[in-house]
Amino acid sequence: MQSGKLKRYAVVTMVGVLGIFCALGLQAQQGRAASSEFLVRNARVFDGQKTEGVEVWVRDGKIYGVGKNLKAPAGIRVVDGTGDTLLPGLIDSHTHAWGDALEQALMFGVTTELDMFSDVKFGQQMRSEQTAGKATDRADLFSAGTLVTAPGGHGTEYGIPIPTISRPEEAQAFVDARIAEGSDYIKLVYDDASAYGSHRPTLSKETMKAVSDAAHKRGKLAVVHIGSQQQARDAIDAGADGLVHLFEEVKPAPDFAKVAAAHHVFIIPTLAVLESVGGDAGGAALAADPRLSPYLTSENMANLKKSFPKFPTGLSEKYAETAVRELKALKVPMLAGTDAPNPGTAHGASLHRELELLVRAGLTPEEALAAATSVPAATFHLSDRGSIAVGKRADLLLVKGDPTKDITATRDIVAVWKQGVEADRQSDRAKIEKEKQASEQARNSAAPSGSEVGLISDFEDGKASVKFGAGWSVSTDDIAGGKSTGSINVVVGGANGSKQALAVAGEIAPGLPFAWAGAMFSPGPQPFMPVNLSAKKALTFSVKGDGKTYRAMFFTQSGGRMPAVQTFVAGAEWQKVSLPFSGFNGTDGHDINSILLVGGPTAGKFDFQVDDVKLE
Repeated sequence: MQSGKLKRYAVVTMVGVLGIFCALGLQAQQGRAASSEFLVRNARVFDGQKTEGVEVWVRDGKIYGVGKNLKAPAGIRVVDGTGDTLLPGLIDSHTHAWGDALEQALMFGVTTELDMFSDVKFGQQMRSEQTAGKATDRADLFSAGTLVTAPGGHGTEYGIPIPTISRPEEAQAFVDARIAEGSDYIKLVYDDASAYGSHRPTLSKETMKAVSDAAHKRGKLAVVHIGSQQQARDAIDAGADGLVHLFEEVKPAPDFAKVAAAHHVFIIPTLAVLESVGGDAGGAALAADPRLSPYLTSENMANLKKSFPKFPTGLSEKYAETAVRELKALKVPMLAGTDAPNPGTAHGASLHRELELLVRAGLTPEEALAAATSVPAATFHLSDRGSIAVGKRADLLLVKGDPTKDITATRDIVAVWKQGVEADRQSDRAKIEKEKQASEQARNSAAPSGSEVGLISDFEDGKASVKFGAGWSVSTDDIAGGKSTGSINVVVGGANGSKQALAVAGEIAPGLPFAWAGAMFSPGPQPFMPVNLSAKKALTFSVKGDGKTYRAMFFTQSGGRMPAVQTFVAGAEWQKVSLPFSGFNGTDGHDINSILLVGGPTAGKFDFQVDDVKLE
């Protein structure tokens, strides 16, 4: 739930991420072959109600038997669940997934994510691999694809060109186009940002109703993003099946829960992100929890400690918690969702915070667990998951202790299975630890020789020479299957009357919403080697060009595979640009491994020149 004032966060979490994940060659991994059958014995099993000492027999990726004293074959692998609880794999009912988000989710027991807006092509690839049985090493993805929003409305601020809708008459064709792209359900945005003290365009109530009707005509759920109580009421009145946020600008009116119950809607409160929107960094508790922290990347650890800045309208998650209590009293279905990876959240881990917050808001632990398993499975018609029963998928989560007594026990994970295949959490933990060690080594290392004066390149020797580091190179989206092209050349005529500058030019090809091409500087002795540049506070350079907006990207070791992004405009005349390190997702510069100046993602030719590139 981003405000229009938070464009920096939006760019970081939606645009550059997608492109550079692929730039690093991080395509979705193929799932491991199905494991042999196994038997979980002596565990308590939660499947809407708790049962002690039940055995669960898994064969060929499905649950083959549930009961006591099962006649399993001799020699079958036995998992001793004494003292532990076996749960269905968790379902996060509100995320935004790309890159390796689904792999991250699985490490924390989330075996299914319901995405509420991401790249259409990414979703198509994920579903294709799921259908082919090649996704056992990550959570499954179901997606709304491209959300339904007005021109200039929420969802258009990420730099990704998306279709928009202006009139009710466009509704059926618009919905049909989303379904043709593969949308599993239809998500609408009805939020003018007034709850945050701002303003942006949004759908009219008439258009919202027409879209909801069009979705229902095709047998699809219509879910609505709202920001205020009045918007929630309007969405319910317009025929929404569910709300994918609650509000926190005012206390719920006495009849709000009654209205929701009378219209048979479901609610995804997303308390974890509302906590952050209210200015509280509640996710920091996850980063500090030793049951979770070894499996959190440095980037996720940092993001969990963040919150949205305080809004002038005095938002409070307490209002949303009050609404949850009142909705529960009238038996309005509630689903657990996080809105990861917004500030204060992380894929997988934040669902455990959401469960805790739902319990704090008045749900019993059993009701919170159902909100992350059986309730979303039934609501979104995922009949093959969400419970532990014969014939269901063997998406399972084994945890220490009893989460029906202490909901935080879901964090103490023993094992995760996706379609009967056990997630390799230990290998993931070792990889994350290695990345964290590399980041700390960079922090404790000396700055690279030659960086003291700050100048990277002034191009006065007629070459793309550098004062330190491995130098400049061309980076494009070809490794991600893109067709964008780029070049870098030293040309005559630099800034401030100097002789030379670096020309960065090329063409961004259509087809990839995260397309890029341009120049990359590697500050270490080899490309992508992190170095300590924390003595500097800003990247500066002079630029001129064709008047378009371009992107500067920082990759850091602690940021993992997600770049931090700021934008700049290349006008017709030379001008100096200064981009503070803090604007690159708050980095302090201690482990930078590459800096990019690139065109995209909008298709078309680009052409700009840079000079006097420095760190100051």
